[in-house]
Amino acid sequence: MNKSQQCATNGAVALDDITQVKVDRIVELIKRDMVRVKALNLVAKLAIPQCYIAAGFVRNLVWDALHNLDSPTPLNDVDVIYFDPEEANPDAYIKYESQLVQQMPELNWQVRNQAIMHGRNGDSPYKSALDAMSYWPEKETAIAIRQTAESQYECIAAFGVESLLRGDITYNPNRPREVFDDRVKSKGWLVRWPQLSVAP
Repeated sequence: MNKSQQCATNGAVALDDITQVKVDRIVELIKRDMVRVKALNLVAKLAIPQCYIAAGFVRNLVWDALHNLDSPTPLNDVDVIYFDPEEANPDAYIKYESQLVQQMPELNWQVRNQAIMHGRNGDSPYKSALDAMSYWPEKETAIAIRQTAESQYECIAAFGVESLLRGDITYNPNRPREVFDDRVKSKGWLVRWPQLSVAP
């Protein structure tokens, strides 16, 4: 197993061979997308704790592949998450966003320290970036990736990767159902990717 491509699911790092193959499929999709490769490289250079690109950055690419789309769906935004409970300045993310915009202005960068996001979301304090993702409205959104070395990546997933690769959109009971239903409708996911299935 290539340790740099391990995917931590539900806090566990060790994977069985079947799960590792599925994670490797996601990593290979990332490697073929030069925009995403460049973005991951820039984020890695920030050198901040538990720093990943998450949400649609991974999810949408997989859904594109499941639908055999010729070109990737444009990124509305790029969600960079990190976890630094020792960070003194709550506005530090602004500096990181500015650095990324200067180097890759074509992307809409959104950087957030997950160590303080629990207050805005009305949750108990998060323990890690992975824990923070476990509160996101859809399970398939709670997947993130980071560059660990040149052409080497680590993936983390709060609920695993199987449902994402099946083309499911799954409600996370840690959030109100109406939030999930509104996001599915307002974001037009079933229009863009009609083969997706909303899981019960």
